[in-house]
Amino acid sequence: MEEGRATEYLMHFGLSRQEALIYEQLLAGGKQTGYEISRDTGISRSNAYTSLAALVEKGAAYLVEESAKKYIPVPADEFCGNRIRRMEEERRWLAVNLHSESSEADGYITVDGEENIRDKIRTLLEKAEERVYLSCSCTCLETLKEDLVRLAGKGRKIVLITDRCFAMDGATVYETEDRGNQIGLIADSKYVLSGEFGPGSMNNCLYSGQRNFVLLFKSALANEIELIKIRKGER
Repeated sequence: MEEGRATEYLMHFGLSRQEALIYEQLLAGGKQTGYEISRDTGISRSNAYTSLAALVEKGAAYLVEESAKKYIPVPADEFCGNRIRRMEEERRWLAVNLHSESSEADGYITVDGEENIRDKIRTLLEKAEERVYLSCSCTCLETLKEDLVRLAGKGRKIVLITDRCFAMDGATVYETEDRGNQIGLIADSKYVLSGEFGPGSMNNCLYSGQRNFVLLFKSALANEIELIKIRKGER
């Protein structure tokens, strides 16, 4: 396990850093008292007990009443699964009860950061109802393959332009020159995401549903595909 990754991921599930560290200690050592947790982690006893109480409240641990109060961990898969299930219920409620006054696609929106761009790409793929055109490096495609396979399983048209051989059932693939960190995505001829994405890049993309911008980008991709076909002798 990469050092720190477990702690980071547990924090994504609502634990503080200290709570995550104590939860990991519980998983490693089994049933323990607050004193034992404090001794083995170097966290003060008062902070250890406060974090243990928070873990119980958040569903990551159980309190066992014995001669001394002891705590046992809820298995990580169960804890995370419960959090995901609860958040999914809350997401559905919020989607119904919180309304936006304007569409995010009305203008030209800058999406910064690798994780934020990846989330936007996956959202566009998940919500595509007809077709997706995606131009990016083969390395980038590999990170998105699971999402693309799921999309193909829904019967959506998928066209990929990439820089190395990439085999995927249900997709039409065109191989061209090095894509670097450039990415371009059109979903349903309605939305475009274009810019730089990937490790070591600026991770800055423009997202828009402006019709003129979408048509311009769609035309550019269509022209690139025609040039690839000509170079391959397909026309």
